Amino acid sequence: MGLAYLGAFHAPEPHDLRVDVVGSGPSAQVLAQTLQDKGAGALDVRTVDSRDAAVRALQERTVYGAYVPDAKAPELVVASASSDTTATVVEKVFTEVAAQEGAPLKVTDVAPSASGDRTGQGLFFLLVALSIGSYASVAVIGGAGAVLPLRIRALLAAGMSLVVSGIGAVFAGPMFHLVDHGLGGIWAMSWLYSAGILLIGVGLHTFLKRWTTLGLMVLFVMLNFTSSGGVFRPELQPGFFSSLHAFWNGAGFVEGARSHVYFGGQGLGGNVLVLALWFVAGVVVMGIAGLVEARRRAVSETVAAPEAVATVEAVATVEAEAEAELEEAVAV
Repeated sequence: MGLAYLGAFHAPEPHDLRVDVVGSGPSAQVLAQTLQDKGAGALDVRTVDSRDAAVRALQERTVYGAYVPDAKAPELVVASASSDTTATVVEKVFTEVAAQEGAPLKVTDVAPSASGDRTGQGLFFLLVALSIGSYASVAVIGGAGAVLPLRIRALLAAGMSLVVSGIGAVFAGPMFHLVDHGLGGIWAMSWLYSAGILLIGVGLHTFLKRWTTLGLMVLFVMLNFTSSGGVFRPELQPGFFSSLHAFWNGAGFVEGARSHVYFGGQGLGGNVLVLALWFVAGVVVMGIAGLVEARRRAVSETVAAPEAVATVEAVATVEAEAEAELEEAVAV
């Protein structure tokens, strides 16, 4: 846990963080190039012709800040629902730029998070709750239900995914108001996310036994929470965790939820595909587990059959000897 969390979060630094400078004249080009050079790889600065174009890029989440130069009232446009920590980093950069021009910076947030999620990290903590509920359910099914047929354990996993996702929807909506609309979509993604973890976990229990919980913590806590983008987006993280963000299921859930609630579904399909592929992986693991368990039963029955025959023969021999001794005793 220490290696994972400290490795991912201890020193967030921007790299290739995309920001725009609004303007097409020489001054905008010079400012963009100056920021690019001074950032030394931290920023990816480009120019756009208009503020509207910059806002569209923010809503499409291809950029994380847009600076509108003005000698008297410079403006920074951000979308904090995409990542509050990233918006804070961008604001810090352009506050210094505005200060050099001797003017206060106006910050405009075109996509703020819901009123119940003032830090912008509520969806991340919803991810934490769903993950713990899912892998804890795997531990219960694996421990108490290990003697049950695999198809029964699969049904239990499906049922528990409905329970966990239902609780998650209550957290997100009526209890904590993490989202102010789109709760049905949040529940659907919660179910797909939870079902993937449960199926993978129940399937892995066939192979890992008592080590299953540790394996799930590595997959769905240590590597999952750190790469989800819920605390820091990949543009602020080391390369390893940044690369996991592209295909890990926690990132699929967090980014999918953000897209669904705040950005009109922009990029939602790719995030749902990530969750669906993890669900399919769970089905595959369950299928392999079923084949392995069937083979183990067949081997066990093959080994047990000769032993049973030998036992029957031994019993018959003892009975025959007892009858013979009885006959001798009668004859005497």
